[in-house]
Amino acid sequence: MKRLNAKKALDAVIEKSRVHLYKPIQIAEILYKHRTQQNINLANLEEYRNSSKKWRDDITIHLLGRICTSSAKFQDNLFEENAIPPTTLQILGEENVRTEGAVEAYIYNNFFAKLNQLEKALLYCLEAEPSNFQVKQFIDSFWQEKGLKRSIDKIYEIIVYALFSSLVKAMDLTVSISVKDDAYPILTEFEDFSKKIMCLDINNPIHSQNAMVYRVGVTNAADRGLDMYSNWGPAIQIKHLTLDTELAKDIVSNVSSDKLVIVCQKAEKEVITAILTQIGWYAKIQSIVTEEDLVNWYEKALRGNFVDNLARPLLDTLAEEISNEFPSLHSIPEVIINRHYENITDDFWKL
Repeated sequence: MKRLNAKKALDAVIEKSRVHLYKPIQIAEILYKHRTQQNINLANLEEYRNSSKKWRDDITIHLLGRICTSSAKFQDNLFEENAIPPTTLQILGEENVRTEGAVEAYIYNNFFAKLNQLEKALLYCLEAEPSNFQVKQFIDSFWQEKGLKRSIDKIYEIIVYALFSSLVKAMDLTVSISVKDDAYPILTEFEDFSKKIMCLDINNPIHSQNAMVYRVGVTNAADRGLDMYSNWGPAIQIKHLTLDTELAKDIVSNVSSDKLVIVCQKAEKEVITAILTQIGWYAKIQSIVTEEDLVNWYEKALRGNFVDNLARPLLDTLAEEISNEFPSLHSIPEVIINRHYENITDDFWKL
């Protein structure tokens, strides 16, 4: 009964996790160290609370090409009573030692099972033609797949980035900064600063570069950070939720930018405008982009007047970003292969 309850607790953490599975992987690495080094007391949380974050990151850098950047408080929630407290971890540890690594294997098999679901989405992008790719169908497929629902935020971000970056590149936009005549004395005084930071000096008082949008890439859904930014001004915050007043206030108050573009499913624009104007925050919102806008722009990019310029680059960028976000789609890292989890058999811990 104890191991059944421990497994249920582990399954709950896996179920709540996004495709990256940072928290379950942290549990797997604690169990791996406990099994192979035999010098960890699982009853004593302080022996592994902080060090296990490094063990996890050492693996996820191979699996995902990145590490967890959530707040320390969010990461430590893993060991609370409603997740995997030390008492539960002790039971998992006993099971893992008994089965010579079956609990670790169970966690990683769950990770690769979710990646297999993602692979279908990647294949859809790679195999689709501009004439038949439907972005709404693509978005909805993540809602329909039980194992992918928790990762819709990252996919939404990738969908937005692929579109925005493709359009900006196709328009061949440039961004320029320049120094006003009356500011030349300050430019002269701080010319070493302006050269290093702004590429400006007395002989070159204007600097131009291609317009670009960038994914921050490390923001997790539990954080309130920035998703994308541009080099011409606005920060871009992406939510796969319907925008209401509270969510808008939360975004505006937690992103340090005087101009925000918010991308969301739907927006009650009139209510949001009225309330944010009343509290003096609406001026920070440059625009609200809804899913309806995204579908319309994808339709024009893939089947409109500029198909030759936009269609294939857009789908290629979409596939490339999914691939970059989940590098283990292509191959299992050596660090996992060398553990030979495929040789572990235990009926209770079968996926």
